[in-house]
Amino acid sequence: MEKFMDFRDKLILAPMAGVCDQPFRLLCKEQGCDILYSEMVSAKAIYYNNKNTKPLLAMDEREKPFGLQLFGSDPVIMAEMAKKIEGNGYSFIDINMGCPVPKVVNNGEGSALMKDPLLVGRIVETVANAISIPLTIKIRSGFDPEHINAPEIAHIAQESGAAAVAVHGRTRQQYYQGHADWDVIARVKQVCNIPVIGNGDINTPKDIIDMRNQTDCDGFMIGRGARGNPWIFRDMKYYYEHGDLPPRPDAHEVRGMILRHARLMTEFKGEYIGIHEMRKHVAWYSAGMYDSARLRGLVNEVETYDELVELLDRWEESIPEKVM
Repeated sequence: MEKFMDFRDKLILAPMAGVCDQPFRLLCKEQGCDILYSEMVSAKAIYYNNKNTKPLLAMDEREKPFGLQLFGSDPVIMAEMAKKIEGNGYSFIDINMGCPVPKVVNNGEGSALMKDPLLVGRIVETVANAISIPLTIKIRSGFDPEHINAPEIAHIAQESGAAAVAVHGRTRQQYYQGHADWDVIARVKQVCNIPVIGNGDINTPKDIIDMRNQTDCDGFMIGRGARGNPWIFRDMKYYYEHGDLPPRPDAHEVRGMILRHARLMTEFKGEYIGIHEMRKHVAWYSAGMYDSARLRGLVNEVETYDELVELLDRWEESIPEKVM
C-alpha cells in the first residue's frame, strides 16, 4: 500500500517542544494552519509508560491532519512504539532527527542521528515497515558546517520508506542562530521524489514566495514566527488571496487571543500549570506592543486565570487611544 501525505503548498506548524501543545495547535488551526505536529515524544518514555507522555500523545479530531513526532535511536523500540500508538488516529508518524538540545544529542538522538546515515536508514525502514500510516522525518542541514549532509540523509530516508522530509536549514551547531541556508533545502529537493518541506526563517508571506522560488520545496513549516502569533497562518493565506496583509491585531484582539489561549490551557493542563505556562506566551503575544516590558514583568506574578484577566484589562485600559 502506498503511503502518501499531501504537503504541496501546505502551511505547517513546526513541532516546537514546550510551545506546540494542543491548546496552541488548536489556535493555529483556527487561523488557517494546514498541518500540525505534536511536540516530540520519547519512544522509550512510551515504552516505559511514562505518565508525562499522555498529554503529548493527545490529539483532538479538529487538529487533523496531525502527525505524532517520535524521537529515539533504537530502531526496534521506535518501530514497536510507532505501531503501538498509530491506532490513536494520527495521520502520520514523524521521526525527529533535528533536535539540537544537549540532553537529546548526547543520548545519540535528535540531530545526533545525522552523524550516522546507516542508522537513519535502519530506523526509517524498520518503522515504516511496522506501521500502516505514512512515516516522515525532520532533519537539519547537517550536524556542523563541516558535515552538511541533509541531501544524503533525505535520499537514504526516501529509499528506506519515508513519505516526506522536512528540512530546517540550520546545522545543529547553529541551534537557532544566524540564517537558515535555503540552498541546502533546494539540494534536498533535487535528490528527492518525496515531498520536501522547507523550514527556517519563514516569518512573512514574502518569505514563502522567496523560499519556493529558491528551493521549489513542497510545503512550508513555520516555527518561531508563530510564537505569540497564530495569526501568521491567516495572514499568509490572506496575502495569497488579496495581495496584501490584513490589519495587524490590535491590543483588544491580542487580549482576546491570550485569554482564549489561557482558557484552553487551564482546561487541558489545570489552572496552576496552565497559567504558569501562559507567562511565556503572554511575553510573545505582547512583544513590540505598548508597555510590553512592564506587562512581561507583571505576568510572572499571575497565578490564576482571573488574575490574568485583571492584568490584561488594566494593560488594555492603559494604552493611549492613538496607540491602539
